[in-house]
Amino acid sequence: MAESFQAPKGTRDVLPPESGRWQALVAAFARVVGRAGYGLVQSPMFEDIGVFRRLGEGTEVVRKEMYDFRDKGDRHLALRPEGTASVVRAFNQHRPTVPWKVWYLTPCFRYEEPQAGRFRQHHQVGIEAIGSADPDLDVEVIALQHDFYRAVGLGTLSLRLNSMGTPADRRAYAARLAGWLGERIDDIDEADRANAAEFPLRVLDSKRERTRAVTTEAPKLIDGLSGEAADHFGRVRSGLDALGIAHHIDPTLVRGLDYYTHTTWEFAAGALSTAQNAVGGGGRYDGLAESLGGRPAPGVGFGAGIERILLAADAEGALTPDTGAVEVFVVDVAGGEAGRDLTFELRRAGVAADRAFDGRSMKAQMKVADRSGARLALLIGDDELAADTVTVRHLRADQPQVALLRPEVVEGVRRILD
Repeated sequence: MAESFQAPKGTRDVLPPESGRWQALVAAFARVVGRAGYGLVQSPMFEDIGVFRRLGEGTEVVRKEMYDFRDKGDRHLALRPEGTASVVRAFNQHRPTVPWKVWYLTPCFRYEEPQAGRFRQHHQVGIEAIGSADPDLDVEVIALQHDFYRAVGLGTLSLRLNSMGTPADRRAYAARLAGWLGERIDDIDEADRANAAEFPLRVLDSKRERTRAVTTEAPKLIDGLSGEAADHFGRVRSGLDALGIAHHIDPTLVRGLDYYTHTTWEFAAGALSTAQNAVGGGGRYDGLAESLGGRPAPGVGFGAGIERILLAADAEGALTPDTGAVEVFVVDVAGGEAGRDLTFELRRAGVAADRAFDGRSMKAQMKVADRSGARLALLIGDDELAADTVTVRHLRADQPQVALLRPEVVEGVRRILD
């Protein structure tokens, strides 16, 4: 017997009808951000590993989680672990007019232990706005993320907000935090101690309880912001207030990547357990384009994990699978030619239609019609073929079946569906 294969650990197949939820989610995302002038960008799934190393050598993504490999030309490449770096590389390469406002849909790859809503191949939607340092652009990006969640039916959201300040603010704070952690090194979790001196912000981002009990007392970057950073953050907060988007300040929110400056944020879904309730977040990254070899270009964006959003949707009863994608099912027991031709005629007229194959019996075809979720079955037998008619049978309503003349079927079906 041939070997039986399964999807690799940390990956999964998404099949109908569940895949219909993905379609609905992506359509809602494209609609919300498209109204704000964001266009779709597609970039390679793999890049030169240097693109992703700019995420920060202190991040778990770079040190432990990237899928990297050498190709047949001995080029050192990596599968995309997140969405932003590739978009910024594309910005540098193509030099589009600014502000450049784009959205993406992408698989991301991280070698980590699979958990609820997090896979080794997971999927993100996100937007990036590059070329403007205006804090009102931060407000726009956060508001679009908020409105997207509302559009897919998430109601119990909370927004955590913080500021990383200017690059100089961040460097000064990192040095101060490293000194403070050095004095408390024995109190933090052993797994976090290696980061305390060189990558202290990673300690602040730790989810380990012992470490978090210590870092809640750590000095806060937000208390030492420069005037420039404080003004930027104040404008963001007032903008969110004006749009009615509730938020709270979380000084420990530094996000998982080293390129952030100024505003950082994260949305959580109240319907999920606290440990795994993040459904997306983002921030401003004013130095990333330059670090990837481009001209200085401030940017801001967010990424949101599809799998985690769908978990939250499940908990709230939102985005339920659509089992009625097919409106009409054609049942032909008179040879199949008439059913074949009618099915295509309906589709070309904008009616979602399907049919059975392999010359099955009426009973077998009706079972398939019922499973399809269609509202109507169009029956073609020898009698209908001789009379040039089609019998319309309701599958979801208690209504009598009717006969339509063959030339009038499409228009008649449209009237019934409407």
